[in-house]
Amino acid sequence: MAQQLADRRDIDFVIWEQLDGEKFIKEGGYAEFNRKTCDLIINEARSLAIKEILPSLAESDEIGVKFDSGTVTVPESFVPLRKLILEGEWQNLMVPPEMGGQGAPPFVSAAATEYFMAANWPLFTYASLGCSTAGMIQHHGTEEQKKKYIPNLVSGKWGGTMLLTEPQAGTDVGAIETSAVKNPDGTYSLTGNKIFITNGEQNLTENIIHPVLARIEGHDPGTKGISIFIVPKFMVNDDGSLGERNDIVCTGTEEKMGIHASATCSMSLGSKGKCVGFLLGEEKQGMKIMFEMMNEARMATGLQAFAYASAAYLIAVNYARERIQSRDIMDYKNPAAPGVPIIKHPDVRRNLLWMKSIVDGMRSFFYYTGVAGTKAEIVEDETERRRNSGLFELLTPLIKEYLSFRGHEVCVQAMQVLGGSGYIKEYLVEQYTRDCKITTIYEGCSGVQAMDLLGRKLPMGGGKVFGSFMDEIKKTVEAAKQIDATSAMAQQMEKVANRMAEVAMHLGVTAMEGKLREAFAHSLPFLHAMGDVIMAWMLLWRAAVAAPKIEDAKKSDAAFYQGQVKTADFFIHTALYETMGAFDAIQATCTAALDIPDEGFGGL
Repeated sequence: MAQQLADRRDIDFVIWEQLDGEKFIKEGGYAEFNRKTCDLIINEARSLAIKEILPSLAESDEIGVKFDSGTVTVPESFVPLRKLILEGEWQNLMVPPEMGGQGAPPFVSAAATEYFMAANWPLFTYASLGCSTAGMIQHHGTEEQKKKYIPNLVSGKWGGTMLLTEPQAGTDVGAIETSAVKNPDGTYSLTGNKIFITNGEQNLTENIIHPVLARIEGHDPGTKGISIFIVPKFMVNDDGSLGERNDIVCTGTEEKMGIHASATCSMSLGSKGKCVGFLLGEEKQGMKIMFEMMNEARMATGLQAFAYASAAYLIAVNYARERIQSRDIMDYKNPAAPGVPIIKHPDVRRNLLWMKSIVDGMRSFFYYTGVAGTKAEIVEDETERRRNSGLFELLTPLIKEYLSFRGHEVCVQAMQVLGGSGYIKEYLVEQYTRDCKITTIYEGCSGVQAMDLLGRKLPMGGGKVFGSFMDEIKKTVEAAKQIDATSAMAQQMEKVANRMAEVAMHLGVTAMEGKLREAFAHSLPFLHAMGDVIMAWMLLWRAAVAAPKIEDAKKSDAAFYQGQVKTADFFIHTALYETMGAFDAIQATCTAALDIPDEGFGGL
């Protein structure tokens, strides 16, 4: 059974039909790109991912990384494959040209990255994470720092990381204990320990540049007193050559449930008293600067989960087409009836269509949010730029958490379709399910994203950002009401969207009345329910674009467009009823989880 990783036809539909990518390219000033060049780029990414990279996925999972005396060795197959990625400059596809990247439209980068992540996420991260490090330096570094670090990070010659988490602090970044003491020459001496550092050490690059959160000696406790520093593995001389080894070392790698080929490292700084760091930006601005990279990482985490889900779903649907088992339910009284592909069985069809609705909705949602984020940077009109910036900020915690949560659920259901075959390593569904779970945990776990949504994002602009989001949904609803095939769906969608707004207001009022614990106890269920509404919105939008094209389309396209309408119909008229129940439960604001005594949880 051939592995597809992502639905190429669906990618085209989202970019060129749903989001009107050609108009975006023209208005966005992407002079080097048109539809033809974008299609070529995506096709080349697909070919490289499937033919060259994907065969390494299962093998590298078995091999994992090896740690020995501060050195981390990755699977040997990564060396030539990473070279192919760098030769094609796939790692910097969306990086601005002024930083040495290709400056591609966001949906092109998303489509290519979707293929690479599904083919082998650890491998692609070794090649691409340095671009995120470079972005922080571009925005906040001195001219000397930009010249010294950015070219080699963007080219992939050097690796990059981000060092936040510490053993005693975890999610509470304000509790970090890594300290920095200013030296007479303006550098800083850092001392501390970090854990769970992706790519903290590896044998693929000659140097690694670590952005490190630390507190300058004497500065305020909590997040307000945190600064950020550039800490290179090897010092970089003024001429760009490498100097002596810095005092930052890997003390071990984690044995994980999944993503085995990704080096998750414990790092020690200043064990010999010689870890040199260079201040990035201004003192006490560490959290503000790091959050720029964190938001990018959260988007990437959502895409990672979505890529796994897309690949797992395609394995499941193709398996269901080929696997012959049991006779058709309409022939249940005829023992001589032949077996049929399991895709003919009603419950399997329901399961597959649920997975398809989630995967399709996630693709549209991610691409849409990426476009909003780009518009927030390039649109000249100030009002439009702020509107898109607000939408991007509002949707980022949903991208991270909802795509991670539902992405893992899709992988689990794909395994269910394959049955026993899905539970063994013969099919990649087993690995995708393991690998995907981490996405709900790192870069801010589920509860953190929910707190961010309820505490920071919904109240933005006095609720105006959320109002703008509602306006976007209403535009789709009104357009869909004018089409016979989508009119009933639009009316149901409108009811659920309005209910979402009511419950959001309820949680906001509950919090403003001082009942913070009551409100935040229901913040994650609200985030998930809001994510369901966004899926319905994206699917209705898809159906409204597709429905008018069915009659005049050629056979293959007609089936595709019919699939869009039926997918929206299924989700809106099945899943959204569950969402309405979730909103009812949230508004009831049950306090049992708060009222139960600690001892009442048992386990004593």
